Amino acid sequence: MLRLARVVTLTALALPAAACQMPTAMDPRHVAVGSWGGDHIRLDVASSGATTEYECAPGTIDEPIVVDSNGRFSVAGTHTAEHGGPVRSDEPADRHPARYDGRVVGDTMEITVAVTDSRQRIGQFMLFLNHPARLLKCL
Repeated sequence: MLRLARVVTLTALALPAAACQMPTAMDPRHVAVGSWGGDHIRLDVASSGATTEYECAPGTIDEPIVVDSNGRFSVAGTHTAEHGGPVRSDEPADRHPARYDGRVVGDTMEITVAVTDSRQRIGQFMLFLNHPARLLKCL
């Protein structure tokens, strides 16, 4: 009877801990955490979302990137347009809601970025895990 009580107690303690675990790179539904790079873009993926850097704009993905059975994802975030030259200290950020739609196959990602409030397509990009980005920052 004591052994059964111990098993029940250990199980009761383990269940809440298992439910609170963050996704890991081992979870095939989540895009691998790390730096993804390609021409004109870098995507730094964390378990809770990602940040993007383009040649003249940063962005965010504000939720975990979870893929379906075909490796496809669609997540929300932001896109902040920048411009060359100096930025005034009182200049407001040109931030807009954005949609990131893509597909991951192994260490390769194809992603399309669109600003949703203006329906402007920013571009389609091919990225590779642990690959350096090729960015020419706007001046």
